[in-house]
Amino acid sequence: MVIGIGGAGGRIAAQIGGNNAAVNVSEAELSRLPVTHKIHAFASTEKGELKGSRKDPQLGRAAFNQVRAQLLPMTKGNTVIASSGGGTGNGISAQLLETFASWKDLPEADRTQFVIVLPYGQREPLEYVENTIEFLQGPLSKAVDSGNTGNIILVSNRLKFEKRLTEDAFNKMIAESLAQLDAIPGKGDTLELLEGHIDPEDFKAFRQKSFFNYFSCFDYDSSRWFGDQIDQHYNELLLRPDAPIEALFLLEIPAGHDAAMFYNILDHFAAQKVQPHYSVVRNPALQVPRVSVSLLYSRKPVDLVNDYRRVNEEMTRTKVGRHIEQQRSPAMATLEVRLEEDTRRLSQETGGKVDEVTAVLRRIGKLRS
Repeated sequence: MVIGIGGAGGRIAAQIGGNNAAVNVSEAELSRLPVTHKIHAFASTEKGELKGSRKDPQLGRAAFNQVRAQLLPMTKGNTVIASSGGGTGNGISAQLLETFASWKDLPEADRTQFVIVLPYGQREPLEYVENTIEFLQGPLSKAVDSGNTGNIILVSNRLKFEKRLTEDAFNKMIAESLAQLDAIPGKGDTLELLEGHIDPEDFKAFRQKSFFNYFSCFDYDSSRWFGDQIDQHYNELLLRPDAPIEALFLLEIPAGHDAAMFYNILDHFAAQKVQPHYSVVRNPALQVPRVSVSLLYSRKPVDLVNDYRRVNEEMTRTKVGRHIEQQRSPAMATLEVRLEEDTRRLSQETGGKVDEVTAVLRRIGKLRS
């Protein structure tokens, strides 16, 4: 089961399939989602119950307490999708991650996979970036260090803004990409097996390891180095990975093609000192070979935090600069007029040359040219 938390998470979960769950502070948002399981998390302040989290993760954190007993059993061994920028997805997911981090000896089968949608800092509000920094350096970092989560998949909104996609189209792309990853064990079981074998239990164990997961699916050219093809067919929905710790791939070979081409892929991973899990199957429906590859890697959340801090600083400087300029222009113009008038008056009273004095003031920046 996929559990979508918050607006973005719930809509992606609905795109993946109806037999999933959505959690939201907004009852109106929940009512529009075509999912089987809907959990209304109440958020309230001194003024009463709220209809949304107002992009405030603290309200999402408070709402978690209302659904904790229902949500924790549901997430065990399943997948959670949430955005780090808003209030509900960030706040409730943060509480989940901190809860998991506090547990000891969590069985591998109970570990939850997280799909985190990160904001595109250059185009989205500053508060989304600030929320994300807190999320990455706090709850996510604790959970990664504890080893009590499954794979963590980092999706970026960059592609949505750069390609000018509607939210619905972008969410559909995320759902389809995740479906390609999930299809790996099923193809290994239903198609003719030629080499290796990734059964559903192998695949589940791979996904429940506490590492970041990058994956991609593309047509494979056996005459070219596999590493070059991974770079060329980079999954633009995801952040680029670091060097893999573990790897998994499914190679689908059309009729009439030599199955031995999979050795070229093994050569690539041998060069990286990684022994991959793999399946090679015959798929007569294809015209060219196709590979699905998943890489597990270890990235310290602090690296991501530093990236967002740079964006945050740039956005803050720009915002402050505009604010100062807006506040400065009328006031400074008035001060300059007064300064120039006072200069002329004093020069006349003391017998000085007005033009020479004002020229000096302009040169040192006290008056505009």
